[in-house]
Amino acid sequence: MRLLLMSDTHLPKRARELPAEILARVREADAVVHAGDWVDEATLDLLEARSRLLVGVYGNNDGPRLRARLPEVARAEFGGVRFGVVHETGAAQGRERRCEERFPDLDVLVFGHSHIPWDSTAPGGLRLLNPGSPTDRRREPCRTYMTVVAEGGRLGEVRLHRLPPRRVTPGR
Repeated sequence: MRLLLMSDTHLPKRARELPAEILARVREADAVVHAGDWVDEATLDLLEARSRLLVGVYGNNDGPRLRARLPEVARAEFGGVRFGVVHETGAAQGRERRCEERFPDLDVLVFGHSHIPWDSTAPGGLRLLNPGSPTDRRREPCRTYMTVVAEGGRLGEVRLHRLPPRRVTPGR
């Protein structure tokens, strides 16, 4: 299965819309995973309409309407690989240990919040992935998202994609 991972879209506060590259990847993906901080329901509606399968959670910036539609933690199996999704995992130091203790039944945990891409493996084998943000790079050099292949009970290619800088329209 081909998965598209994203988080922290913060629409329309950090950008007006999802990048065209993301929307093209949605059409190619067997499933889309969003690790929270949507901010507006329109983005959830858009991804629900365009995705074959959408798995998402709410984040700390998501209000009551999004929290009513999304869980705090989601679980799904893709290609025989057990995935979990959560927005926050706490400080980087000790993250692998904490997440492995909290989610002993998972193979992969997708998370967001920091806008900082992350790919690590805990001592017990839990893979931790943060795709960054496709709309708000914060202190990172560029906006990012991930694609993942899961098949035969194994995680295949995990790729971090860097989006080009946004074009600034003169006079805006």
